[in-house]
Amino acid sequence: MNMHLSRRIRKRLLAILACLFGIAVCAAYLYANSNSDNQTPYVINAARVKSSAPMLYLERNIAKLDSSETARDELRHLTEESGLELTVVLLDGKVVFGASESSILDLRTALHYDLYAAKSANETYRVAFPVIAEDSNRQVANAIFTVPKSLLVVKTTQHRSSIIWLAAGALLLAAALFLFLLYRKINRDAIQPISGMKRHAGDILKGHYGQPIERAGNDEWSELYAMFDQVRLELQYLHQRRSEQDRAQKELITNISHDLRTPLTTVKAYIEAIRSGVCPDLPSVMSYMEVMQTQADSMARLIDDLLLHELKQLGQISISLAEQYSGELLAAVIQPNAHYVRMAGRTFKEPEAVPNVLIKADAARIEQVIVNLIANALKHTPPGGVIGMRIEQLRAHGREQLQLTIEDTGGGISAEDMPFIFERYYKGQTEQVSEGTGLGLSICKYIVEAHGGTIGFQSIKGQSTSFTFTIPLA
Repeated sequence: MNMHLSRRIRKRLLAILACLFGIAVCAAYLYANSNSDNQTPYVINAARVKSSAPMLYLERNIAKLDSSETARDELRHLTEESGLELTVVLLDGKVVFGASESSILDLRTALHYDLYAAKSANETYRVAFPVIAEDSNRQVANAIFTVPKSLLVVKTTQHRSSIIWLAAGALLLAAALFLFLLYRKINRDAIQPISGMKRHAGDILKGHYGQPIERAGNDEWSELYAMFDQVRLELQYLHQRRSEQDRAQKELITNISHDLRTPLTTVKAYIEAIRSGVCPDLPSVMSYMEVMQTQADSMARLIDDLLLHELKQLGQISISLAEQYSGELLAAVIQPNAHYVRMAGRTFKEPEAVPNVLIKADAARIEQVIVNLIANALKHTPPGGVIGMRIEQLRAHGREQLQLTIEDTGGGISAEDMPFIFERYYKGQTEQVSEGTGLGLSICKYIVEAHGGTIGFQSIKGQSTSFTFTIPLA
């Protein structure tokens, strides 16, 4: 596009230059002609001055001219001295003095009172003046003078024409220089920035986001370049996020395959053991069934997390808020999870007291949050460790709230992982292999915020981690 713009601008500037050239030529020509027209009175007066001596002699001696050779010689001497050629014609057309003596002229065509009509090809003028006899004061003849142009036209007039043409040329050069400088300015201030913007846009279109978009200066183009660079950075960030999400989704599929295959293999092995008669009595069978139940619960939680994640992506997680007392809701959640933690070989510290206050909540979704947080603590707490739960009522952000805290004595969270804990697919950079999909905490955050509460955490690497969320009172 910028090449077409540059070409169009160049064509228009050349057209303007051509028009200016034509205007300058026409103006110079018209001015020169006007000067020539203005010279007419001067040239005629100059001719009168040059021919004054021969004319004065002719008017005094016109009667002697035809008969006196002395008069003729004197007139010839005067005309030659003035640099003129003279032809004297009587009123009947007879030539009595000059190169064509005794011939007859047609006065209608031979007399030229119009100076420019009398101009000849050899740079001379033929100017006619009436001859008035001094004694009778009547016209008796016509004097036709052939005058060289050099005697009539002042050289400064020619110089003036040259100056006019030089001035026209100088103005034309100045106009050309101005247009050239204008083109350079347009090229620098418009075409080049557009070209640079087009180049950067092409790089971005190809997925090359690493090249900074910069322009020196403090004008509108610099501001536009800075804004465009912000767009580049945003696109670069979104591209990186998309790449990370694509990678995380691939890891998610791998994790799901592993996390489903492991409990499924365990369940299958225990079923085959029971069928082959390895268990001799009912207590052994029940022990095997309990293990299979645990593995089945693990697969169910994984599938629930995946379902909730997809519903969250679609904005279709149904949360039905209803007023209810917290004591009954939480008691139904604490006991099963306490048993689950203890069966996993960890110590569970139940809350000292459960405030029985009226809250507006979805019992099933709150249970999912607590189960997810306890399952997360269980994954990061080694056997023999402690997982505890605290529940208290407090006032925060100008309103009464119920605060629940799940804490553990696990390995903690590293500082570099903390900003990303609640992002989907994120599982942290731990030394041990982390189970799960990395969706649980993201779902917890969504559910808590849908209740109007907040969720956060505190962690000391290598010592402990505690997750806290709040539910506003009704």
